Amino acid sequence: MMSVKPPQFGEGDGTLQAVGGLEGLRTLVETFYRRMENTPDYRPLFDMHPSNIALSIDKLVAFLSGWMGGERLYAKQYGKIHLPQAHAHLSVTEKEKAMWLNCMRDALDELGYPADLKDYLLTQLHFPAERIRQVSAAKRNL
Repeated sequence: MMSVKPPQFGEGDGTLQAVGGLEGLRTLVETFYRRMENTPDYRPLFDMHPSNIALSIDKLVAFLSGWMGGERLYAKQYGKIHLPQAHAHLSVTEKEKAMWLNCMRDALDELGYPADLKDYLLTQLHFPAERIRQVSAAKRNL
């Protein structure tokens, strides 16, 4: 009998499965926002969000589901997404980008994800975070 190798991160929905599917992803995002709200170093990020944090949680879960190779929930629920434009009203510098990534790292640590998954996710999340920072910088310089 052949053993079936689970999908690797970045292949199909391998990343989504590695975080525990949609349920695990929701737990990760809820942990991320709770840490953002309750950690003084990350609180400025939390304060940049609309008061309806449940909507922000839903949107991030929906985005990350598709980003991790699962169902493209964001398009289904909210329409087409363009990350830099979605964040265009915010001033995102290296400081905010680092806060976001560090907060996500802390949420991944709290939930006990393996180091290889954390390294993969944080490396991959750096790209959209950097793009948002670049567009924000360009808008500030107009």
